[in-house]
Amino acid sequence: MDALSRIEGRAIPFGAKNVDTDIIIPAKWLKTITREGLGAGAFESIRAQPGNLFDDPANAGAPILIAGDNFGCGSSREHAAWAILDLGIRAVIAPSYSDIFSGNAVKNGILPVVLPQDAIDRLMDVAKDGHEITVDLETQTVTTPFQDRFEFDIDPFRKHCLLHGLDEVALTLERQAVIGQYESKRAGARDWLIKGTGI
Repeated sequence: MDALSRIEGRAIPFGAKNVDTDIIIPAKWLKTITREGLGAGAFESIRAQPGNLFDDPANAGAPILIAGDNFGCGSSREHAAWAILDLGIRAVIAPSYSDIFSGNAVKNGILPVVLPQDAIDRLMDVAKDGHEITVDLETQTVTTPFQDRFEFDIDPFRKHCLLHGLDEVALTLERQAVIGQYESKRAGARDWLIKGTGI
């Protein structure tokens, strides 16, 4: 997982409320065995409409998505986070999220920023006018070129994981020496468990 500290660029002014994971990535895309390529199916029903925000050339490569309340509700599919990441989005800004989506986002290197609706409205206006937005995880702020500054809260553990690019596997590997010591001690104390296994 790539570390995340500061994201600066265009933001897609989506703003829709109650966007569930089936809208983010339809069920027919869940048959894949890899994370790559899911961006092609992301927001498929919305992208089927002419002139949609996601296929607007002005938003190409935008690393930020501005959404409405209750983003990521519905099923627990982690594919939703994979699809958003495959689109190149590293931060989503919304008033609230489904707990499961929020957790999946962080585990995959996406920062879910929670801001009040008035801040969302202001950021939507800035994004619609084509101006860049900056999300700074270190200072926990979202800023615009017009001196807007919005502070957000984030769980310290989630912040640590994002800043250092630590997913669950990387967190486990940080304890590799301690785990190895435990396993060696356990093997010595209970050698009968591994006798005859060829270990």
